[in-house]
Amino acid sequence: MKKRSVWALMLCLAVSTGLLAACSNNGNKDNEAASGQGGGVQTVSAAGEFPITEEKTTIRVMTSANAAVEDFRTNEFTAYLEELTNVHIEWEIVPASSVAEKLNLTLAGGDLPDVIMSMNVSPEQQVLYGKQGIFLPLNDYIEQYGVNTKKMFEESPLVKSAITTTDGNIYALPAPNECYHCSMRQKMWIYQPWLDELGLEMPKTTEEFRNMLMAFKTKDPNGNGQADEIPFSGAPMANASSTLTTSVENFLMNSFTYAPYTRVYINEGGKVDVPYNKDGWKEGLKYLHGLYADGLMDPQALTQDANQLVQLGENPGTPILGAASGPNMSAVSQLNGSSGRWLEYVAVPPLAGPDGVQLTQYDPYQVAGGQFVITSAASNPEAAFRLADALYDREMTLRLNFGEPGVDWEYAEDGVLGLNGEQAVYKDKSSFGVTQNKHWSQTGPNYRPNSLRLGEAADPDNPLGTILYNETKEKYEPYRVDASMVMPPLFFTTEQTEEIADLQKTIYDYVSEMNARFITGNANIDSEWDNYLATLANMNLDRYLQVYQEAYDANMDAAS
Repeated sequence: MKKRSVWALMLCLAVSTGLLAACSNNGNKDNEAASGQGGGVQTVSAAGEFPITEEKTTIRVMTSANAAVEDFRTNEFTAYLEELTNVHIEWEIVPASSVAEKLNLTLAGGDLPDVIMSMNVSPEQQVLYGKQGIFLPLNDYIEQYGVNTKKMFEESPLVKSAITTTDGNIYALPAPNECYHCSMRQKMWIYQPWLDELGLEMPKTTEEFRNMLMAFKTKDPNGNGQADEIPFSGAPMANASSTLTTSVENFLMNSFTYAPYTRVYINEGGKVDVPYNKDGWKEGLKYLHGLYADGLMDPQALTQDANQLVQLGENPGTPILGAASGPNMSAVSQLNGSSGRWLEYVAVPPLAGPDGVQLTQYDPYQVAGGQFVITSAASNPEAAFRLADALYDREMTLRLNFGEPGVDWEYAEDGVLGLNGEQAVYKDKSSFGVTQNKHWSQTGPNYRPNSLRLGEAADPDNPLGTILYNETKEKYEPYRVDASMVMPPLFFTTEQTEEIADLQKTIYDYVSEMNARFITGNANIDSEWDNYLATLANMNLDRYLQVYQEAYDANMDAAS
């Protein structure tokens, strides 16, 4: 909706409410749905018109608790949404710590709500319970009522393919959040004051990076007369699903072979592949071993957690950490922290390796799927879908995330620049992360494409967004891999899911273990590499790739 369009539509209430709902996918031959109010028959208004129902309709929504939301029942955005749509939400709030357990119990035979929202329904669950009829297919609703959903598909075409299952159905709506700097999250951060103190240029190659670390180690850049500097550190990823990218190999390995943090990609032949059995991976491990052997890598980098890495960057008084990888400065320093060091860590562009390899990981699929499912228990699935579709509208998304227009956010005036240096869309005046009762703080389906994310007005007093955009645009985008190499979100069958889970954990754990052993020298990479490859083969790496390939091919066929 454009400015004030919501209220304009409400004025049209008298003429808009008599329009009938059209075809649904739940076998409702009369194209009408029960309202849940005394068993009467209730229709929904035409696509995009409000209120959604003439008489108040109740929808039961089960959702995860949000620490930034005081109470969804009394929330100001909830009240606004209900007044606009005439749809009352009966909330079932699930503690964040028990979301997965509650979801599984409910789907296994519990009391189904009308809608499951923001509980991260997995692709596997979508396939399984969609085929069982517990989740309603949304294709017909999208076609008939999806005014904003279809606009979203047009602006962000990857979204539709990412949420379409292999049977061609869409069972869950997403909350796309196209975070530009997150799409190239394997970055390296260097403490700029040390470069300045030692008169060093930003390194351009792996050899120059090594020489820089040696200078950090031997030339006392923090000036305290002690050899307390830690040139390079990190923190291993906890598992194959982690997106933290703080492991020591995460950034540097892309100077030897393409190595996305997911450790799976599409090779130049269009086949599913992994990086950790390649010669380039071996050479990258040799390089990392050299850093470790020369005392340029923190020994704790292979065992500590992400919080301990931040503590190194925030060492009281004297800076001691020179460099570490991570998605943004929060990996090495407290954002907006009292030390102010987060402003002093700068990104280093991809380094050219000995053979000229110089790559940036890329993931354009910032989709956040599985956020809104309509179940077979829904008494008025048309109204439920219409409610979700309304939230994809730009103004509704801004209200959902920030609060009241003119108070918590406002449209940008002409001449105000956004994070990308172009005309801004809006100015955020809210306080992110604090507990409040004005908005839903990212809960629920909403749509934040790059045009909106980067359209936030630049704020000199809070430059984080501008910094991350500029660092990513100038230093990483020129080296990012082609989108054809990116593994898209996949829908696996139940059997594939079980097989992949077992194989992936075994392989991932072994590769991580051997990475550490090769880096520390506990295992000699030259003499033990062949055995390492043989062990991967015995762990059924070929079958792992085959299952992935089958799922990839099926997903591509469904999306085409």
